[in-house]
Amino acid sequence: MNTLYPSAYLEYLYHFHTDRDYFECHELLEEHWKQDGKKHVWALLIQIAVALYHHRRGNASGAKRMMQKANGLLAQEKDAVRRLGLDEEELARLLKQYIKQIDEGKPYESISLPINDETLLQTCLSLCKQKGGVWGQKSDMANEFLLHKHMLRDRSDVIAARAAKKKRLPS
Repeated sequence: MNTLYPSAYLEYLYHFHTDRDYFECHELLEEHWKQDGKKHVWALLIQIAVALYHHRRGNASGAKRMMQKANGLLAQEKDAVRRLGLDEEELARLLKQYIKQIDEGKPYESISLPINDETLLQTCLSLCKQKGGVWGQKSDMANEFLLHKHMLRDRSDVIAARAAKKKRLPS
């Protein structure tokens, strides 16, 4: 596995471009973001995934808001985006184009991030082959779990952690 990039980022790219599990993209990078000193480039990538998750579910206003936030962060994080093997100018164009599509009332459309590091791309394709995914496939719009994962996922571990924390708190 390529060690130039964090494994959470590679997993993010895998899910972003194969199963289109944007909720998982968010989860992967949020955990990494917390451990990495809150670098804004991770927030930018999370916002893109969240925007697409919202748009796919029919929440155009939430999607537009997130995509605009991502676009604003991109202006500040161009060097960091470039260091992650992405074409920052193409990404800016892609985000603006997607915001325009939302404004025009167009439905969700799967997109690909503009990877311009050939080694990164080959690493992602190798990961894809290893996991049996299909790089660049469109989102499965019939997959209810994928579309509504935030409501349908198993949260028993989160609930148990909250209950344990509540027990430890003094009354």
